[in-house]
Amino acid sequence: MVRTGSVTGPTLAVVAREAGVSVPTASKVVNGREDVAPETRRRVTEALDRLGYVRRPRFEASKAPGLVDLVVHSLESSWSGAVLHGVEGAAHDAGLEVVVSAGLTRTRGGRPERGWLDKLTTRGSSGVLFNLAELTPSQYAWLDQHRIPFVMIDPVLEPPPGVVSVGAANWQGGLLATEHLLSLGHDRIAAIGGYRRKICSSDRIAGYRSALASAGIRHRPEFIRYGSFNETGAHRRMLELLDLPEPPTAVFVCSDKMALGVYQALTERKLSVPDDISVVGFDDLPESRWATPALTTVRQPLSEMAATALRLLVRMMAGDQPEGTRTELSTRLVERSSTGPAPG
Repeated sequence: MVRTGSVTGPTLAVVAREAGVSVPTASKVVNGREDVAPETRRRVTEALDRLGYVRRPRFEASKAPGLVDLVVHSLESSWSGAVLHGVEGAAHDAGLEVVVSAGLTRTRGGRPERGWLDKLTTRGSSGVLFNLAELTPSQYAWLDQHRIPFVMIDPVLEPPPGVVSVGAANWQGGLLATEHLLSLGHDRIAAIGGYRRKICSSDRIAGYRSALASAGIRHRPEFIRYGSFNETGAHRRMLELLDLPEPPTAVFVCSDKMALGVYQALTERKLSVPDDISVVGFDDLPESRWATPALTTVRQPLSEMAATALRLLVRMMAGDQPEGTRTELSTRLVERSSTGPAPG
């Protein structure tokens, strides 16, 4: 369990830099691992002593129940439900209990409130999973300073070096969606992304552009729009695309939720899916199967992502720093009824 109260002293990253080694190597020395060269161990040990690094107590899985925190974007979506399902199963296997926080823990911009962070030490949480969270540099430093291990699930922005995160192969997903539309004969393919700066959105759009380039199709800047990951934004962007002098015959939408807004725009214009325009979403949420017509989409393994993040967190709580900081799980195309041959 973490210590309560304020913790001062250098972070493990500072120790690693002082010793001239990587953070995972410094972690191995701190946790008594044998797979470190004697000279390297000596340099790290001297740096630990010289800087006054305070070793955090190790979590022991045999001493259940431990406590971890899960911070989710909201509890109102099936997206969050899939994440909760994955964390719950993995936590049960590890003998852990989970405290879930949502909505009220976030300030403007999706950042957890500082007061919430202070409560971590009060309730003795051994680690944290952040889902769709955006932390400030001072909050990252606070977690590091207090020796609280944490893992990001689908982070909003690229995390700082050394921060462990789990996500989907978003570039691959954008590629698969666009290749599917290309295989149906479409060459006027638009894309509606979420937030422009969100890494999952930018990666999906990058995959879309790569597929077009590989097919020898000229990229049209006017065919890429951003809809803020909600139905309203996607609805507006789809109407804009339909008003172009030469509108698209297919659209790749970067979330299933946004695809519903696209459906509404097409209905308003009395256009048929997929006869007039094909639509591909992203996520494979339950509602994609019940849309009319059923939505072709890219499945990202949300529950598996969450379970993987929990297992990584357990390793970190036991003192094992993962060698890699980014874990990506594969995406795959799920074909349903919303895509068909290009018209004409």
